[in-house]
Amino acid sequence: MIGWRSRDVLRAAALIAGMYIGLKLVWLASPLILTAFLGILFGLAVEAGVDKLARWRIPRGLGAAAIVLGFYGLLIGLGAWMAPTLREQAGELRSKLPQAVDKVESWINKNQSGFFGVVLGGSEITGTTPTAGTPTPETPQQDTATSLSSPRTPQDSARAQATRGEGPPSTLRNRIGGQFSGVTRYLFPFLTSTFTVFAGVLLITFLAIYIGADPDTYHRGLMHLFPHRARDRAGEVLSAMATVLRRWLVTQLIAMVAIGVVTTGVLLLLGVKAAFALGIIAGLLEFVPTIGPLLSAIPAVAMGFLDSPEKAFYVMLAYIGIQFVENHLLIPLLMKGSIDLPPALTIMGQALMALVFGFLGLLVAVPAIAAVMVSIKMLYVEDVVGDDIEIMGENDDD
Repeated sequence: MIGWRSRDVLRAAALIAGMYIGLKLVWLASPLILTAFLGILFGLAVEAGVDKLARWRIPRGLGAAAIVLGFYGLLIGLGAWMAPTLREQAGELRSKLPQAVDKVESWINKNQSGFFGVVLGGSEITGTTPTAGTPTPETPQQDTATSLSSPRTPQDSARAQATRGEGPPSTLRNRIGGQFSGVTRYLFPFLTSTFTVFAGVLLITFLAIYIGADPDTYHRGLMHLFPHRARDRAGEVLSAMATVLRRWLVTQLIAMVAIGVVTTGVLLLLGVKAAFALGIIAGLLEFVPTIGPLLSAIPAVAMGFLDSPEKAFYVMLAYIGIQFVENHLLIPLLMKGSIDLPPALTIMGQALMALVFGFLGLLVAVPAIAAVMVSIKMLYVEDVVGDDIEIMGENDDD
């Protein structure tokens, strides 16, 4: 019989409507889904510690809770120990960083005719005004003569600009503040609610404890979603994904501590102000690969400008050297035998996830890409194409 019957049309319409509603719900619940993914990620790391504690006949539930609470206790203890220094240096960072930005702008203005002037676009980037005495189409000759004959205070200049309908002068600090404010509102909308942050931390904590205490229950539940003929292969893929994600998280935590300590030591040797605060920023942003180290270097280089451009250059070289050692020695050593993510794919994935989901998407971009790459390599490259690829955790859980 040619053509669709009425029930076929209704079935197709119901399927399309169901898919639309499902995608809409996923989109609306994306912050919850991404937060749950972080909880699962930490739960996989907790599971490895619980397995070791189980050898000492410690109950898994007690071991999982002890690991998570011990981790929080360690963070609180370190925070209390370093609180006076961090409070002092955080205040210094808030007060000195705007001065550092102004000094960077002044240095760029002095070198407009050189390489940096060509790269940065001269006065259009730094917001400088034309040379005094040169009239502009918006400024009458009488105003120019008056400005040359009688000196003006900054208040007079601002008042004159307001009279002419102009805004405040565009400075590098103002533009950075405006851009940062816009980025903050886009990437960190959840920070406007303390309850949201607290609820997210609680969700991650309990997920980590429950998954670390009894991972087999959730593994068996997932297996029921697959046909019997595909369960063995699905189990291998899920085990490989769990192993890669666990190794990635442990590697990132070790790298965060190492980068924070090394960066603080190097900044202290260079005599950069607020070295401890900048080192902690570098360690925390290390959790976001590729983009995080770049963001952490910006305030450190700016603080170096407070003393001299040469010190800022040395700070930049130090950050480049630290990242080189990390990417070519520390990370390959810790991730030996795991999955390798192409840098271009990592950057594009991070940009896409940040554009679509904001900061939470940026946080989970790399582990999500790693999990997807495992499934592609095992289910397509191995099973369909037929190439043999060694992936950690495919045949064992280590």
